[in-house]
Amino acid sequence: MNGNKQKLKVSRPRYQQIAADLAAKIVDNKYKLGDKLSARSTIAGQYSVSPETARRAIQVLVDLDIVASRHGSGAYITSYTNAQNFVKQFSDIQTLDELKKEINDSVIRQRNELASFNNSLNKLIDQTERFRYLNPLNPYQLEITDNMLYLNQTIQEINFWHNTTATLVAIKRGPDFFISPGPYAQLFSGDIIYFVGNSSALQFVQNFLYPQEN
Repeated sequence: MNGNKQKLKVSRPRYQQIAADLAAKIVDNKYKLGDKLSARSTIAGQYSVSPETARRAIQVLVDLDIVASRHGSGAYITSYTNAQNFVKQFSDIQTLDELKKEINDSVIRQRNELASFNNSLNKLIDQTERFRYLNPLNPYQLEITDNMLYLNQTIQEINFWHNTTATLVAIKRGPDFFISPGPYAQLFSGDIIYFVGNSSALQFVQNFLYPQEN
């Protein structure tokens, strides 16, 4: 990740954060083995939380055998190793949560980008269809291949306009370009035909010339 990128903020329960911070202080030798942990009210004041939140934080340390609670006396540091393990595990969990959030944010961002792309694509298709409708002389083009059903036949023989409602306006054959080909113009493999018609003209021509592919 880019070092200049703002670090993701992932919130764990406040009492867990306090427990991890207290364990980190043990690892940093701010508390020694056998030292008494600060009282619940003191911890609550230091972290600006309720006494109940402070109690839950201390209980986490008790459950992990980092401190031992003595009735009427308080909690005492009992294990540096357990504190060290907890700090590492908590850090790993934070990192995992950050990665999960980053992946989730990326998925949401990609979904939004895809939705935006689909919206733009639909607008483009709509505008294209409108343009075709308003500009029927804008030609479609289609290449003639060996699979064309009426290969080497003339436009008149195959009743091109009658069967497609499209008007053939040009044929490109190699370097040559034949404008307004007559009824006796033949269609050969490799030709590119240009025709005009309504928005369904391309589909009609494809269905007529290549029925086996539709």
